[in-house]
Amino acid sequence: MTASLTTPEAAAGPSTAPQLLRRGTVLMVGGGLLLGTLGVFVEEAGQHPLSTVWFRCAFGALALLLWGAASGRLGELRLQGRGLLMAVAAGVLMIANWALFFAAISRNSIGVATVVFHVQPLWVLALGAWWLREKVSKRQAAAAAAALAGLALATGLLEQTASAAAWGPGYWLGLAMCLGGSFSYACVTLIAKAAPGIGSFALAWWQCLVGMLLLAWWPLMHGWPEAGAAWAWLAGLGVLHTGLAYVVLYAGMAHLPTGRIALLQFVYPGAAVLVDWLVYGRALSPLQLAGVVVMGLALAAARRSGD
Repeated sequence: MTASLTTPEAAAGPSTAPQLLRRGTVLMVGGGLLLGTLGVFVEEAGQHPLSTVWFRCAFGALALLLWGAASGRLGELRLQGRGLLMAVAAGVLMIANWALFFAAISRNSIGVATVVFHVQPLWVLALGAWWLREKVSKRQAAAAAAALAGLALATGLLEQTASAAAWGPGYWLGLAMCLGGSFSYACVTLIAKAAPGIGSFALAWWQCLVGMLLLAWWPLMHGWPEAGAAWAWLAGLGVLHTGLAYVVLYAGMAHLPTGRIALLQFVYPGAAVLVDWLVYGRALSPLQLAGVVVMGLALAAARRSGD
């Protein structure tokens, strides 16, 4: 772990609002770029989705625990009352998000599942206005819609033929799972913002612990991966994409308005599309490249409107 995991809420010294906004933006962009490589680790591990989720939680919890011990921050993990309840709730919601999204992929295509799942920034905007009473400008709403349209282009969804989709009960169930997963993740985002007394380190660790407990039955019933490279890829998912990435993301969320958080979360899927191209040679078409440009412009517009 690096010094960048020293969260803003624990940092000493005065900071101006623009400095906090820049710091939060840099942290969220960095976390999103790191998460963009997650798909490579999932594919190379080659495990069942529930096994992948459990090992991600297990290795993530261990990595966070070791980092907390080395940095003298284990005391932050002792939560009680409302703080403990919110941390556990965030953990349940995050595991529901992962499980629903992975299950939806087997019923829809990856492109369809990804696009439907990423309506979650719109959930964040709506819930932020309702729950946190934050004002959402017309410009932010328009930027969110433009970013979603760009994401649809970037995944190649609009280049698929309508006949490729099996519009049966399973397909619609997959869409419902995506919507449920996106709503769960939006709620996690708002819990992270509405719980200023819980540090990003504690919130990430409790999510991993809850995931370990909820899904412990799966590896016990279905066995462990064979010795070899799969363990290294699964460990990377826990250490890098859960231990490091989520602490960085939550630290960034602590100093950003909900509207900007919603738009910066598009960094992750945008990075995933690019990584898929760079690593596996799945070249982006002209429409996909146009989608990446639209997403970038929308993110820039949202950033200016949030300043």
